[in-house]
Amino acid sequence: MPETRTSPAFRRAVLGLNGGPTDSLVVHVACELAKASRADLNAVHVVEVDWRHALTDVIPGCHERASAILDLAETTAERQKVAMTTTLLQARDVGAAIVDEAVAVEADLIILGLPYKKRFGGDFRFGQVVPYVLQNAPMAVWITREPVPAQAEPGRGAR
Repeated sequence: MPETRTSPAFRRAVLGLNGGPTDSLVVHVACELAKASRADLNAVHVVEVDWRHALTDVIPGCHERASAILDLAETTAERQKVAMTTTLLQARDVGAAIVDEAVAVEADLIILGLPYKKRFGGDFRFGQVVPYVLQNAPMAVWITREPVPAQAEPGRGAR
């Protein structure tokens, strides 16, 4: 019997955007999948507020950058004819804010991007957000990693 490919269905997804190189990949993947299942997308950017400021303080320059990140996501979704809402949050912890927002909007999927980064010594680096979300989110989590840069693939094919 021939195998039939179907897109995984989800009802509502939260996209964690940080202004990095994986944001466009996250938005494109989510839009393509949302078209197939007519899902709702909510792009979220979290401004991390340190303990020197109150959570309600306006952090200079952060809101303009955050608005630009969310506007770019919304423009991409409009071009692909996918409805998207955007949410700007301020929080002490980015991972916790993403999980809390996903729970609050009753999302059944979180999509995050993971840049290809290596620490000194060659260990692959996950940061803090991705492990937190993977460990604490009660819904499915998809991680999309940017491609490995050509100069960073000396052992490619050796595995």
